[in-house]
Amino acid sequence: MAKKSKRYQEAIKLVDRTKAYDINEAIALLKETAKANFDETVEAAFRLGVDPKKADQQIRGAHVLPHGTGKTQRVLVFAKGDKAKEAENAGADYVGEQDLINKINQGWFEFDVIVATPDMMAEVGKLGRVLGPKGLMPNPKTGTVTFEVDKAVNEIKAGKVEYRVDKSANIHVPIGKISFDNEKLVENFKAITETLVKAKPQASKGTYMRNASVTSTMGPGIRVDVSSFRA
Repeated sequence: MAKKSKRYQEAIKLVDRTKAYDINEAIALLKETAKANFDETVEAAFRLGVDPKKADQQIRGAHVLPHGTGKTQRVLVFAKGDKAKEAENAGADYVGEQDLINKINQGWFEFDVIVATPDMMAEVGKLGRVLGPKGLMPNPKTGTVTFEVDKAVNEIKAGKVEYRVDKSANIHVPIGKISFDNEKLVENFKAITETLVKAKPQASKGTYMRNASVTSTMGPGIRVDVSSFRA
C-alpha cells in the first residue's frame, strides 16, 4: 500500500469520514484540504444503483457544465468540404481526413476530444483499436458524431464533459479547478448530478443515486449528501 504524504495525512484529519456533507459544506472543506502548489482539478464521483453488465443499464452521455472545467480542450475534427471549413471557423484545433488518420496510426495524440461527421465514420472506425482504449472514439451518445460540427466544437470548448458508468457502477467527472469560486463548483456539481438523475435507466431498481463524493487531485475524498437529488 502506497504511503500517504504528510500533507495528505494532515488534510484527511479535517474530514469526518462518517459524514455526508451538504454540497456547499463539502466544497468549502475541499478548499481547506487542497494544499498542493498547483491548481488542482476537482472531480465528482458517483456510485449508482445500476448493473453495467446489462445493456439497458448502461449510462453514457455528455453535459456542458455551467462554468466549464477550467481546462481548454484540444479538439480534432474529422470532416471534409464545407463541414471542414465549418469546424475551422468554430475554432477546432485540428481538421482533416486521411492525413490525420495516418498521423494517429503513427502514434500522434496531441488532442483531447475527437468530433467526426457521420460520413467519416467508416474510416475513423478503423482507428477503434487505438482510440477505444484511450476513450477517444467519437460516439453519437456524447454528441461527437454529428454534422453539427460547429455546435459540437463550441460546446466542447465551453466545458462539455463526458460521463460513462464503469464496470463497478461508478462515474467520475471533472467539475472544475480548486481556484474556482465555491459557487461555481457547487453549480457544476449540481448540474452534472441532475443530468445523471435524468439518465436513470427504467430497468434500474432500488436506490439509484447511492452516494457521491468530491475530491481534488491530491486531496482526500469528501462524501456529499445526495438525498435531495434522490427525490
